[in-house]
Amino acid sequence: MLRSKGRLGWRWVRRPREDGHRVKKADDRGGTCRSRRGLAEATSKGRAPGCEKTVAMDPARRWLDGMSLTLVILAAGMGSRYGGLKQLDAVGPSGETVLDYAVYDACRSGFTRILFVIRRDFEEAFRTQIGARYADRVVVDYAFQSLDALPEGRSVPEGRVKPWGTGHALWCAREALPGPFAVINADDFYGRDSFIRLAEFLSGASTRPPAAFAMVGFRLAATLSEHGAVSRGVCGMEHGILRRITEQTGILAAEVGPGGKFSGEEIVSLNCWGFTPALFPALDRRWLEFLAARGNDTKAEFYLPEAVSGMIADGEAIVAVLPTRSVWFGVTYREDKPRVEAALRRLVASGEYPPALRS
Repeated sequence: MLRSKGRLGWRWVRRPREDGHRVKKADDRGGTCRSRRGLAEATSKGRAPGCEKTVAMDPARRWLDGMSLTLVILAAGMGSRYGGLKQLDAVGPSGETVLDYAVYDACRSGFTRILFVIRRDFEEAFRTQIGARYADRVVVDYAFQSLDALPEGRSVPEGRVKPWGTGHALWCAREALPGPFAVINADDFYGRDSFIRLAEFLSGASTRPPAAFAMVGFRLAATLSEHGAVSRGVCGMEHGILRRITEQTGILAAEVGPGGKFSGEEIVSLNCWGFTPALFPALDRRWLEFLAARGNDTKAEFYLPEAVSGMIADGEAIVAVLPTRSVWFGVTYREDKPRVEAALRRLVASGEYPPALRS
């Protein structure tokens, strides 16, 4: 993908495709790749066992060597409160989704690969309506989150229908992430500056222990919905370093402000992270601990912020909180959609985005 700067800023410009390969074999057990070495050897021969890919060969080798930046997009959420597959809903002036803006911002900030974590039951719709939009601009891969993607010896408890949570979603993608990567939610708008900050951090992230990670933080007051409760990871910090994250559920706008339960100035985690592969040994341990302690609770979720908070408490990770000029907004409820559409129109009018991302 090439970039061209014009009156409306950096825009995607088509370039001739290199010869690529479509591989339609996938691992039903949750990961995209059975082993990095095996995948590298197979990709060099034009096939990738255990993976689903639409890639040009040179970019594929780059990410296999851990040289490029990957954006992991967690898109397996059920969307039950919203009443539909919100990741596929158009909110931009030319029919763009929130995902389109995330991929656009990531590409112009230095990310060269997108890894979507999705569910099998909407794979076809997601591929045709979302993934296909980007295949000629960036490497696109898929990992699959499912209830039965569990460590050996574990089984899905009777009555469990709820997904295992964001920590589990990232765990399902672990074999496909040999290099530095960012993680975001599919239904949140984070803004270009958030991706720039993450790319800058990841380009120089240390691989020595303790692991060095990053989180883009946002003010709680700016992350609420007028149409119902939200869940947020409230952060405790010291001198720009994250000390803990406390998951708060059921936060209502009426509870935030003077005299309320929250001041509104609290910094919250919205799953906008920068990690290296050093995350996975500790994540794996905490996933096993979660299953041992709460695996039979059919409503319990393994949250990524809580897992990271545990790593911090045990001295396994140092997490920098990155300030950002970007404004966050999201579609938690269907009634939030007009507000998001209006915010995007303002950003387009200011020149931050072109009227149509694809031209």
